[in-house]
Amino acid sequence: MILDVTDGAFSYDGERMIFENISLAIRKQECLCILGPNGTGKSTLIKCLVGLMPLLSGSILLNGDEIGELSRANIAKQIAYVPQGHQVVFPFPVQEYVLMGRSPHLSVFSSPGEEDHRIADEALDTVGITHLAKRPVSEISGGELQLVLIARALAQQPAVMILDEPTSHLDFGNQVRVLRLIEKLAADGIAVIMSSHFPDHSFIIPQQVAVMKDRRFIAVGDADDVVTPAILQQAYGIDVTVTHVEEVGRRICVPSACTREE
Repeated sequence: MILDVTDGAFSYDGERMIFENISLAIRKQECLCILGPNGTGKSTLIKCLVGLMPLLSGSILLNGDEIGELSRANIAKQIAYVPQGHQVVFPFPVQEYVLMGRSPHLSVFSSPGEEDHRIADEALDTVGITHLAKRPVSEISGGELQLVLIARALAQQPAVMILDEPTSHLDFGNQVRVLRLIEKLAADGIAVIMSSHFPDHSFIIPQQVAVMKDRRFIAVGDADDVVTPAILQQAYGIDVTVTHVEEVGRRICVPSACTREE
């Protein structure tokens, strides 16, 4: 296992639990999608997974080491984090912004070398945004910025990439492009954990799914086994039809318009 969480629990004040009894494990080339309604603790869990906040109890092992005992630089060499709703104020050229992903591999007073520039340029090419290299990062579209953030994370050369709602605020086309890119990164060997508000995304990318509700996982497993009408109704409180569409060759989720009355 690259990342292994056992009985994780978190609280800001030591009394009200944000999440508890969370266990997950991910290997190389695997993709795990965390689904669940707003306020159930998905983003807080992700911040714990990248070492930004310590668990109240339980453990997170990164390549066998307790994450709380690792330095920030050591964690950043192994885990890349793509947050949601990220805004860039300064007009860095996209190429330079992606190059910042090499920071964990540099000493305090050193500058990026030829190899760092090569890795950053390769990340731009992998993501398909080489044409944006000279554009100010503050002047590109939301979909383009999301690709730039993924390229910067890729420049870290991580073993694990963790993305918090990577398709939020993106149009329909850019959602699919980002998901296909995530699928490619996993196929290339990176372990990927992402959160999403869209259960249908778990059918676009072949992956494991964990459904989070009331501070814990209520189901974990293959998308076909977990993304079901019963589990989605339990998570979101609405009736959902899950059906296979021959024209697209996969299953889709179709929610009803009304919340079921208790």
